[in-house]
Amino acid sequence: MQISRSVLSGTKMAAVLAAGALALTACGGSSSTPAASGSGPQLINSGKLTVCSDIPYEPFEFQKDGKNVGFDMDIAAEVAKDLKAELNVVDSSFEAIETGTALTGCDVSISSISITDVRKNVMDFSNPYMDDDLTLVATSSSGISNLDGAKGKKVGVQQATTGAQYAKDKGIDAQQFEDSGLLVQALKAGTIDAAVGNQSVLGYAIKDDSKIKRVEDYATGEKLGIAIKKGNTAMTDAVNSTLKRLTDDGTLQKFKTTWFGEAAK
Repeated sequence: MQISRSVLSGTKMAAVLAAGALALTACGGSSSTPAASGSGPQLINSGKLTVCSDIPYEPFEFQKDGKNVGFDMDIAAEVAKDLKAELNVVDSSFEAIETGTALTGCDVSISSISITDVRKNVMDFSNPYMDDDLTLVATSSSGISNLDGAKGKKVGVQQATTGAQYAKDKGIDAQQFEDSGLLVQALKAGTIDAAVGNQSVLGYAIKDDSKIKRVEDYATGEKLGIAIKKGNTAMTDAVNSTLKRLTDDGTLQKFKTTWFGEAAK
């Protein structure tokens, strides 16, 4: 997911600001002195790993039976476990996440975030935990067979994403949606003809829908990482330690198979 717009989503941005306010209260009013959690990295709220995530973004993060679930949520739970902390998930707009604003109220952001040089200017990243290129999906009735054929059609993207930027760079005047859930709903309702976005999310969304087809994939070399406040090396080291454990013991691959199927790598 990934390029910023100037106006943040009011509802989700308010949630992030509220989380920041809670963090200040928990830390005696000082944002520069987060509460310590044992011998590990310092946490904004003692005993809690506060994670910002853009919900819904299936299958990475979404709600089911009143709980936050998904691939990223499984990873977040493992990071919290290794820190001996309770997992606290804050729903944020992706714009706040990708500009680094969310990290004023969260310890980390885990939300299918593509690692880019632009984002590295405002946040640090963990080691990559998944490759995730882009794809174009379209309704069978649209007649779209490639990206050029999508020009002049109703194409949707999620705002602030690498998919949105890719479509723009290719001359597509796309309709922007606040989150992937709204994007997929529009596609399935037929109010848009096609969508450009990450293969993992759009592929998952249309896998059981015979009326929508995967038209083209684009090898953009995207890798997903966990975002951490600039200079917080203790947290970066802790997150990387968890990712290494999950990779070495096969847990990460198990998570991928659970959420993306047997073909996931």
